[in-house]
Amino acid sequence: MSFDLVIRGGTVVDGTGAEPFTADVAVNGTEIVAVGPDLYEGRREIDASGHIVTPGFVDAHTHLDAQIAWDPMVTPSSQHGVTTVLLGNCGVTFAPCKPEHRELLAGMMETVEDIPSHAIMSGLSWDWDQYGDYLDAIARSEPAINVTGLVGHCAVRYYVMGARAVDELATDEEIEQMAALVDKAMKAGAVGFSTSRVEGHRIPDGRPVPGTFSSEEELCRMAEVVRDNGGGLMQTVLGIEGDADKVCNLLRKIGSVGGNRLMTNTSVAFGWPRRPGDDDGQLMHERFAAMADDGHDVTGGCIPRGSGYICGMCNELPMRTAAWRELAALDFEGRVAALDDTDMYARLRDEAIDAMDNRTDERGPLVRSKAMFWLGDGPEPDWAAGDEYSLHSLAEAAGEHVVETFLRISKETRGQAIFVLRVFNGNLRALTDWMKSDYCLPGLGDAGAHVGQVMDASWATHVLGYWTRDQGVYSLAEGIRRMTSEPARVIGIKDRGTLEVGKQADINVIDYDRVGQLQPQYVYDFPNGAGRYTQPGRGFRATICNGEIILENDTHTGERPGRIIRHGVAS
Repeated sequence: MSFDLVIRGGTVVDGTGAEPFTADVAVNGTEIVAVGPDLYEGRREIDASGHIVTPGFVDAHTHLDAQIAWDPMVTPSSQHGVTTVLLGNCGVTFAPCKPEHRELLAGMMETVEDIPSHAIMSGLSWDWDQYGDYLDAIARSEPAINVTGLVGHCAVRYYVMGARAVDELATDEEIEQMAALVDKAMKAGAVGFSTSRVEGHRIPDGRPVPGTFSSEEELCRMAEVVRDNGGGLMQTVLGIEGDADKVCNLLRKIGSVGGNRLMTNTSVAFGWPRRPGDDDGQLMHERFAAMADDGHDVTGGCIPRGSGYICGMCNELPMRTAAWRELAALDFEGRVAALDDTDMYARLRDEAIDAMDNRTDERGPLVRSKAMFWLGDGPEPDWAAGDEYSLHSLAEAAGEHVVETFLRISKETRGQAIFVLRVFNGNLRALTDWMKSDYCLPGLGDAGAHVGQVMDASWATHVLGYWTRDQGVYSLAEGIRRMTSEPARVIGIKDRGTLEVGKQADINVIDYDRVGQLQPQYVYDFPNGAGRYTQPGRGFRATICNGEIILENDTHTGERPGRIIRHGVAS
């Protein structure tokens, strides 16, 4: 007897939270068929001795809705052990969609998620009307990893209400028309419904996205549809800052329509303008625990590091004065050369210092230098540097203005330096408390979105390397559970997320001692030459999706065996 594939002699971390154990894992076709010692030989074998063997990671918050159509390798997610992604978060999706609304949805995705609309318009086939047709189109792109999706409130509202969707309340008849669309989407495979109540999410003309001010009755009606389709996920981006009681009360109302799981975006307070307190993580836990005690299945997705905005010579710059606008107009090589020009360097320095001292550029990241950190010049970015490594502290130590420190580091690194402004999760102690909570789901990497502003699609390797291996906040078993079976449960995926006989063969073989992420890179590989940040991973001996090896020794094999997972069942 032989198997198609045997992963031999690794430390199996099965995703259930159970203690790791040494075993072989055998695969036939797309399915795990045996887990145990000394299994029969495989037609192909992977030596996993000295490595951990885990389920494929499940990313429950992406905006790959457009990118996946022109990047079937789904980078960089698939370079970090992710084998399943959830699309359609935050209410923004491309279906259902009438032909006359295509540019509206593309423009909204640009202003909300920083995905270039010209890339969307030219990169998508747009050969769909209903949500199920959109899933069919994604299937035709033959992605390397599995895809599942939520139907978004914005698209549903546009479909029913047209231009009135942005500012007006829906009539009872329109709510029922929207309910019918959501019902149709779920029957065609959507795993739930998403919406946004964040006023900062705006369409190109500056108004908040459709659904921001919709009635609670409208949201609860959509929750009823999700419930009546066997239950599913109600994903919201409500924010937890500001009036936390108001946010939690709305979650409770949505959750009162029983049978659905709730997931919302969280952070332990913005790093600016209010300095987050050490107790913010515990307060977050208490809010969610209270909702859970009342019977709600509620989860808070959270970026597992300080994040929100990255800048450097490779893309966005931190100031907007005349000299800096001239610098922004140059390509990368031109920018580096400009730093060597004594006169230009002096203009950049003097204009920026003047703007900061006279508060004429209060939105620039350098104004918030205490929350701004250099990712370092090592092979891996330092996402967790202490306050003594903030740009403010580095400038004080060097006896420089923060502008001088930014320019000096940029010049010394030949433009390679990247700086992160910790808009979210600026207090590591508070973040640690929230990460420990049973209600926190690490992730929220926004893969496919904010492509010129953040690079958090590598969240899984950060959880595994920093929070699990280096800090011990999670045991190995718990860290893997939070990236596999738990997000699968929240989404409603039943056939993967653990290494058990009968489950689909989504598997990682990882060099745990060296797993990590390399420095972010800015590349121009989107349609029409549009740019984006990406970030390779390291330490992945193999990543397997549906029984096929898609990544071997950190390099894609070219295999694209991903499936569309419709309402919990692979099509």
